[in-house]
Amino acid sequence: MDVIDLMPDVAADRHEISFRLTGHRCEVACAITREALEAQFWLPPDAGQVRMLKAFADGRRRIMAVAERKVHLRPGEPVRLTADDFQIRR
Repeated sequence: MDVIDLMPDVAADRHEISFRLTGHRCEVACAITREALEAQFWLPPDAGQVRMLKAFADGRRRIMAVAERKVHLRPGEPVRLTADDFQIRR
């Protein structure tokens, strides 16, 4: 799957960034929470919109990988990534 939105969108309340994935004849709405960006991608708690987008861009590969896994588990459903989705489970 690939990101279809070239410009991910920061929510007005700055609690998440939305983006879309597209693949084999499907398109899925996705979002990553600010909490996940702070916990996993070093986003400062007081960061503004520009810094949020930079954290998203810096973590893009990992974010896409986790989003794709969730899409495969629940095909066709919107995906919302939280900090828990990035935890390594043993």
